[in-house]
Amino acid sequence: MNRGLFYRRLPSPLHTARAGIGAVWAIALSTAALLLYNPLALATLALALLGAGFGAGVGREIGRALRTALVVALPIVLVNVLVARQGLTVFARLGDLGPFGQGDLTVEALVYGAVIGLKVTVLILVSTLASLAIDPDELLRLLRPLSFRSALTASLATRMLPVLAADAQRLAEAQRTRPEGASARGGRGRVALLSAVLGGSLDRAMDVAATLELRGYAAAKRRAGRLRRPWSRHDLAFAASSIAVVGLALAGRLTGAASFAAYPELHMQLDAATLALCVALLLAVLLPLGDRRGIQP
Repeated sequence: MNRGLFYRRLPSPLHTARAGIGAVWAIALSTAALLLYNPLALATLALALLGAGFGAGVGREIGRALRTALVVALPIVLVNVLVARQGLTVFARLGDLGPFGQGDLTVEALVYGAVIGLKVTVLILVSTLASLAIDPDELLRLLRPLSFRSALTASLATRMLPVLAADAQRLAEAQRTRPEGASARGGRGRVALLSAVLGGSLDRAMDVAATLELRGYAAAKRRAGRLRRPWSRHDLAFAASSIAVVGLALAGRLTGAASFAAYPELHMQLDAATLALCVALLLAVLLPLGDRRGIQP
């Protein structure tokens, strides 16, 4: 079974850190991507996430996510070029486009679309890395003191995703081996496959619910207390990295080191302060992944 998009325990600093800290780190990177508009800073974040993927042992999966992100980003750029009209530097005139107005394509619209595409790319890379390197069960256990049943339901749903993916793969292979397998590749075949997967998931859900009821999960009570896990050097490193990434993004916005304006004309800060900010962002993201002490292979 292909488990490329699901969590696996690997010997890396990000896998070793507690799930709550890893989630905060992913949120910090997403926040930085939303705060920054400077293309060089966003490209630095994307490069840092690629390096973080290799540092966490999931470089191949992050590479596939990058290809997917580029496929998603390209239509964003094209739509913005065709729709935006605020730019002054025209590089192509398409004439009257009817309800869309005058078809003047501008450099500013092209660059701004690329910036939005970069933001989307960074967010996709962050979410992919988080799903691959942050333990979902440990993350959901954090919700147990608030709502045991909700945490249990979310944990079961997360664990069922690989099972459903395996069911879909087996059913698709069985569908292709039938005599009418060639004709089953169209929309009708996909609908039949989806129906079979959904039907199987409902049957499995009923079986799991009955098993949990027999084992007394419905009457479970909150535990009075549990042993607290001490903070490791990796927890501290990723917590510090989270603070540094958000702080650098805010500093870049407030000081103008990462300033960027697309309309009506392009203006992008590119000086020593911008380069220093990019280097600091790169180090803040990658340094926690360089410490491999205390990691079990």
